[in-house]
Amino acid sequence: MLYGIAAATASFLLAALLAGLLRAPALRLALLDRRRRRPVPLLGGVAVVLVTGLVAWAGDGTGVVPLGPAVGRLLVAATAVGALGLAADVWRLRRRWVVAGSAVAAACVVPYEVTGPVAGGLAVVWIALVAAAFQGLDHADGVAGTVGVVTAFGVAACAAAEVMDALAVLLSVLAAALTGFLLHNWHPARVALGACGSLFAGFLLAGAAVFTRAGHEPGTGAGVLFALTAVAGADAVLVLLSRRLARRPPLRSGPDHLAHRLRRLGLTPPGAAVTLGLASFCGVLVGVLVHTGWAGRVAVLWVAGGVVVAVAALSRVYGPAGRARSVDGEPSRATGVGSAASSRGAIFPVRQTRSSEKVQVSAPLRVRNG
Repeated sequence: MLYGIAAATASFLLAALLAGLLRAPALRLALLDRRRRRPVPLLGGVAVVLVTGLVAWAGDGTGVVPLGPAVGRLLVAATAVGALGLAADVWRLRRRWVVAGSAVAAACVVPYEVTGPVAGGLAVVWIALVAAAFQGLDHADGVAGTVGVVTAFGVAACAAAEVMDALAVLLSVLAAALTGFLLHNWHPARVALGACGSLFAGFLLAGAAVFTRAGHEPGTGAGVLFALTAVAGADAVLVLLSRRLARRPPLRSGPDHLAHRLRRLGLTPPGAAVTLGLASFCGVLVGVLVHTGWAGRVAVLWVAGGVVVAVAALSRVYGPAGRARSVDGEPSRATGVGSAASSRGAIFPVRQTRSSEKVQVSAPLRVRNG
């Protein structure tokens, strides 16, 4: 108990310090994301990965909280996925390669001896998809960090209920590191997770959730896993559905995520992050209650119904053939895009800097897929 508090405190302070220190190198290397015409450095995720690994391995090395072989493999695999995400931030790797790499890493950590080959294979696919969904959440200030913190505490509660102390401590350390990172990521964000941090957090959370449900009834387990990651799943479904209806490439970035649509309804950036955090809390609470037996598995249907209603309602915020708009809500002024392009669906180009405006960075700007 005392070590858990000390580890969480150290993770919070170290992540806050390191995220602030890594901002300058990210600006110098032009590892940036463009949000509302603001260049946001992407190396905040490196701080989360380094601090989580450092504190967790320190507890294992001192023998205070041994990770064990299974949890150790999970942390190593999550770190490898984070390194793959860093490569995607630097060299803009295609999304399919990132998902494939996450699936390979997941295949190395799933406990097949407990889940069985069929359920284990489905778990591999699910972990890779959840990691990709968390990467999609890193599109607005405070969203990915807030949802990650809530989910980490929920999965840690499930691990504690299964007497998986090492896994519970690891998730508490991750939650504390994400909280320290949020000091710099809250609106207006000064640093972002990037693919490195978002993939690491999503992979670690999904893998830990699979560990806690291994050996339980498969149907209830699937419902618990869905409830724990309901917000990330709803965001991914909403984006893919809207881009499909608009006949746009599914991997082309655009302001069509949950937070963007909430902003269109009048919420402020912090308000959108808090709203998604509360929605995540509701799903996580249901997942924890069902996992611990305090609620029946029928409670998961309420989460599923909420996701369906939210996706259906928010999908109307942007029409499939609506007028093209930029990320911050102004009509697109990109040259060379005529009315024919708008009739096929909204296209969201990055606004180019005018000659009369002050250039904010000297190196070329790297823009990620959202």
